[in-house]
Amino acid sequence: MRSRPVALAALGVAVVLAGGALAGCGVPLDAGPHRLAAGDLPLGLTAAPTTTTTEAGPPSPRAAAVIQVYLVAHDRLIARSRVVPSPATASEALGLLLDGATVPEAAFGVRSAIPAGTSLLGVHQIRGGRATVDLSTDFAQTGGADQILAIAQVVYTLTSLPDVVGVSFELAGQPVDVPTADGTLVSGPVGSQDFAALVAPGSS
Repeated sequence: MRSRPVALAALGVAVVLAGGALAGCGVPLDAGPHRLAAGDLPLGLTAAPTTTTTEAGPPSPRAAAVIQVYLVAHDRLIARSRVVPSPATASEALGLLLDGATVPEAAFGVRSAIPAGTSLLGVHQIRGGRATVDLSTDFAQTGGADQILAIAQVVYTLTSLPDVVGVSFELAGQPVDVPTADGTLVSGPVGSQDFAALVAPGSS
């Protein structure tokens, strides 16, 4: 039972000897912490951090573009201006056309010959300036002069865009023949020249 005090005593002697050896080697022993001058700090510890943070702003809005949609007044096509984000697309132009006349326009007798309920199912195959428009079957729920005017509205609205010169029609995905201004049925693309007789002076 006396081995433990002997071991602790020996440990104490070793600590004292170690302390004496450190003192003899010239290692300074501080009684407590003290403040260092800035010049005594190692290089780099006093430098300010250089990392910067850049916050991403909101994306830039698209510029505005003015397009022409063609409505009907006194059984003639007239151009009405609409504002859309630039660049204007065929889908946006037709969407605005299907919206019809605004309330102020309607008050002056402006209307659309396109049957109510007609919806745009797609605009595709814009190649060589030719677009194919797919409309719902509601588009066929008219006849006579209004049917020709409705087709002319679509054609003139699309060909007012810089990249479209001809339009083919589909109803619910099925290609259809369409009449021109003189009633001639055409199976291929039709252009603004096929309906020029229906445009009011100054609106082409």
